[in-house]
Amino acid sequence: MRLRALLENDALGLRLLGGDDELDRAVRGVMTTDLRDPSRYLSGGELVLTGLAWRHAPADSEPFVRILARAGVAGLAAGEAELGAVPEDLAAACARHRLPLFAVNEAVAFATITEYVVRQVSGERADDLAAVVDRHRRMMTAGPAGGGPEVVLGLLGSDLDLRAWLLSPTGRRIAGPGDTPEAAAPSTAVRTALATEHQAAERAGRRAPHRVTVAGTTYSLFPVGPADRTPAAAGDVRSPARGDDALSDWLLAVEADAADWPAARLDLLQGVTQLIAVERDRRDAARTVRRRLAQEVLELVRTGAAPAEVAARLRVAAPVLLPGAETAPHWQVVVARVDRGQEGTAEDAADSGGSGPLARALLEEILVDPSAVGAEPGERIAVAHTGGEAIALVPLSALPPTGDTPATEESLHADALLAAVREPLTAGLDGDGRLTIGVSAAVSSAEGLRGALEEARHARRVAAARPGRVCAAGHHELASHVLLLPFVPDDVRRAFTARLLDPLREYDRRHRAELIPTLEAFLDSDGSWTRCATRLHLHVNTLRYRVGRIEQLTGRDLSRLEDKLDFFLALRMS
Repeated sequence: MRLRALLENDALGLRLLGGDDELDRAVRGVMTTDLRDPSRYLSGGELVLTGLAWRHAPADSEPFVRILARAGVAGLAAGEAELGAVPEDLAAACARHRLPLFAVNEAVAFATITEYVVRQVSGERADDLAAVVDRHRRMMTAGPAGGGPEVVLGLLGSDLDLRAWLLSPTGRRIAGPGDTPEAAAPSTAVRTALATEHQAAERAGRRAPHRVTVAGTTYSLFPVGPADRTPAAAGDVRSPARGDDALSDWLLAVEADAADWPAARLDLLQGVTQLIAVERDRRDAARTVRRRLAQEVLELVRTGAAPAEVAARLRVAAPVLLPGAETAPHWQVVVARVDRGQEGTAEDAADSGGSGPLARALLEEILVDPSAVGAEPGERIAVAHTGGEAIALVPLSALPPTGDTPATEESLHADALLAAVREPLTAGLDGDGRLTIGVSAAVSSAEGLRGALEEARHARRVAAARPGRVCAAGHHELASHVLLLPFVPDDVRRAFTARLLDPLREYDRRHRAELIPTLEAFLDSDGSWTRCATRLHLHVNTLRYRVGRIEQLTGRDLSRLEDKLDFFLALRMS
């Protein structure tokens, strides 16, 4: 298509500010950016859309326009929402570099222009492919007629005989062409292998699409990043060494060898990846509320706010994370960190701020239920990041009404978290990166969150001491003797005490069973049933019942020396 076609479509609401004699330039694609230097994502012929967030002073316009002109872009369209009008310094710079400049009315979404350009560019290359892209666009729109990525992939199969699946960076299936047997997704092992190959190729900076063969079948892998990074230009299959981007990007796995494709088909798949990128951005935006809730709760916990204030914020978060829940849940805290080089080095400290968003994205992916096809990462969790650390607040099912049993069945376990994601994440971190994760025990109240946070952080430090690119450790690995070491924070000691004694205190509060006094007397009597029963003026059978209840609520065995010692320490530190 030509630039002048943009002015002929009144629905786009574009005004030409300069470059009348350059309107016959061909448009090969579209890119939205607010980077000061977007050159690495440009290949020439694009219509560049910008909201002007990169402009802080009039002097910023000249270098930005010069970069676009050198990259050979077709034109620049600047939004008026940010500054109210396109600055004169930008218009002057475009005139000097003979770059056509358009103003985008604030009532017009960039997505509208993007969809129009993608539709027109694809249409001019192959009429049959244009029809498919247009149908994709209509199906991806919101509303009753919208079908999301599943319909897009279904159309690829029905119109072009291409079987394709949308996968997460760890190989989890996000969308497929349908549920019919012939469209069944590859096995978990195959998807994990595809994600691993994709991560390795992106880390090495190889050109996309990546051609790989798994279990005797050839696949072509296309990266799907945010909409402002996913290439849309015709034939733009470059894949610069994007570093950590691939660790959070989706991938489109097509069961075909792209090496045999004509240019028109490659162009179409690039257009499809951009359409899917819009859906990716929508899902990412949907997590904003959960992220904000996590940030607010964890900021209160970190600054030592009153438990009542933290509890009030948790009551706000619970309905969002567990819709329909009738009782307040238990919570676990999971901490993740992505480090470069050896932990604690000067380089690591300098990079920590940039690693936080990546650690958050990885934690959201790791914590999603891998069996829930299409589930949006983090749909039942809230993840925040501070510095180079990501922190997840994970709701668990509440205790039964009687309070007789602890909610351990659904608790997260460190070993299980990484079982399905270790291979692809290891490939993506190859070189000098490490991902370490720590998991706290479940807590039942706002008072326990601060201790749970410190416990998860300490568990992550335990994981960091192990070899390997991807490691995790849980609260159960914080042995009793570790808690005696002076460098362990007080909050970890409190978390250990709360984990053992809170179930007993809660049971005593509800049933007046005096389990805590019974435990103290039992330990003071060196585990002697007769002496303890005499001291408490109880029948031995009553004492056995109480001790059995203590063991049931805590999962410990008071006939074991280790568990007796843990209880002894917890009582002394409470």
